Formats: sequence, structure tokens, C-alpha cells
Amino acid sequence: MSLILDGTNGETFPDGSLQAAAASPYVLKNRIINGAMQIWQRGTSFASTAGYTTDRWSTIGYGSYNETVSQSTSVPTVTTGNAFPYSLKVQRPASSTGTVPVLIGQAIESVNCYDLSSQTVTLSFWARAGTNYSSSGSTLTTQLVTGTTADQGITSYVTWAGYASPIFNASTILTTSWQKFSYTATLGSGILEAAIIFYFTPSGTAGADDSYYITGVQLEIGTSATPFERRLYDKELISCQRYYQTYTQPPLRGVVTATTFSTRMAMVLPVIMRAAPTAVVGALPMYDGNATTTVSSVSATYLSAQTVEFDFNTAGSLTAGRPAIVYQTGSSSMTLSAEL
Repeated sequence: MSLILDGTNGETFPDGSLQAAAASPYVLKNRIINGAMQIWQRGTSFASTAGYTTDRWSTIGYGSYNETVSQSTSVPTVTTGNAFPYSLKVQRPASSTGTVPVLIGQAIESVNCYDLSSQTVTLSFWARAGTNYSSSGSTLTTQLVTGTTADQGITSYVTWAGYASPIFNASTILTTSWQKFSYTATLGSGILEAAIIFYFTPSGTAGADDSYYITGVQLEIGTSATPFERRLYDKELISCQRYYQTYTQPPLRGVVTATTFSTRMAMVLPVIMRAAPTAVVGALPMYDGNATTTVSSVSATYLSAQTVEFDFNTAGSLTAGRPAIVYQTGSSSMTLSAEL
């Protein structure tokens, strides 16, 4: 007779932790991608009014100042098997007197929302305040919002079709110590998009750490929060690369068409993206096995969710008919974005 450690009876796992059975019937229960703040393809520090930061998380600013988002190693001290690698620090810049909301959120793609209609869901997360947190009453507003049209984009969530008011609009009270919070609500019918929003409205002049920190964000079907779902790093990275990919040395290959004219190069993407991406290609040098030249211009000839092709014009001479590659030098890179 074999013993199956599935957590249904509170068994002890090899790491010594106790796990209870998940309330959700789904093996992959968490609808939030990168909820443990593991993946940082774009970098680890950002200053912007609106834009993506750590993977799948976007600022949604009001334009009066750049809020700062950065990777932090401040994380909750919790039981074995539940530690988080990083938290997300969202901050009003020091000495700023602007008082518009400091906001970050994540939109859930429509293909991951269809079965949420009329369901009871639970949001859980860990959060703490920075030393100089200036929000009145130390509150962090926590919202779950929905829409009835597919994939309208996180930065426009207040104008989503079907958006009336948040499903919940909770005033989470923060301290400078880590706490776990959870909120439960029932969604309406016809849901095609959802988003989690966190923000605070600052006051006065910002101190050195007028910020909040969050990690361990999970949205699941069910009436109560279950232990945070831990996905292997490579699986979390693949989920993020559906929306964004970055390459310092893109594996683009092609054949020189003419001395300085277009050389078409292509690559099959290692992860199929959500949609045809928007491409940004840096000043990548090109080599044909005999000579190296600088790329003078790039046009995105054909982009799909699975394959990208570019036409490169060069400033110097290459030999027509030769195979050619581009390669990384300095800070040159290629990025592909299919974000919501």
C-alpha cells in the first residue's frame, strides 16, 4: 500500500510544512501571473507614470510625477515552504509634493477569465507600509474590477465596457510589518476581463520611503484563501514570456540580399505570444562570415504570435548571397511586447 501525500489530510511534506487541501478544484488555481515577483525581464527599477515594470505588473499613473517601482528583498517571514523571493516596492519619489494616487495593477487575459463568471473568488496577498507611508489612516486601497469585452488593457480599466464599480473596494490597513490579507467576492455574469488594483493617495511631502510593498498575490476560485501556489521558475517565466520577451543576442538568421539593401531575418519564438507583438530592435551589428557592418534601419516585415521577421538595411558592405547573423554588442537588444 502506498501513501499519497496530496495534502487532503494535513500530511507532512518533505520540507516539513503542513498543507491543507485547496478549496479550488483547479490544479493551477492562481489567475495572477508572477504573484511572487520572481520574474524581472525589463530590469529591477523603474520610474514612470504608466507602464509595465516587473513582469505582468503595470503602473497606472495620473501624470503629475513618476512613481518609482523596484525589486525589494524585504519579504514576509513565514513558515517553511512559503517564503517569497522578492516583493514589489511602489513608491512616491522622495520630496515630491504631488498627491495623486500611486497605483499598480495586473489585468487578467480574457482566456483566463471565462470560467470566473458568477463565481465566488478570493484575493489574498502580503503587504506592508514603508517607513514614511503617508496615506491617510495608513490605508492601501485594494480593488477587483471586471469588464465584459475581451482584453481592453490595464491602463484603461476605468473605461472598460461593462465596468461600473469595483467588485470590492477594500481599505487595507498597513503597518511597517508584513501582514497577509484576503478578500472574497462574487463576480457578475459575462466576465471577459478582470484586474487587481493596488493604490494609495499620498499626503504632504514624501519622505525617503513613502511606499508600500506587496508579494504573494493570488486570485482563486473559492470562498477562502488557500496556500500560495508555487510554480517552478521556468513555468512562471514561460507564462510571462507569453506577454513579453527580451533578447540581448536575438537568434535572427537570414541571407544577404544585396550589398546594403534589405536582408530579411527571422526567428521562431520559443514561447507563443498572446498576439502579434510590437518589436523594438536596437543597433545590432550584422556579420556575413566575412565582414561586419552596422544596421542602419530595421522594419518589422512580418510579426506573428509564433514567428518574427525583419528587414535590415546596413550602412556598410556585405556580400550578396552569404548567410548572415546579427549579434549583441554593448546595450543593444530586441524586445517583443504583446501586453494587455
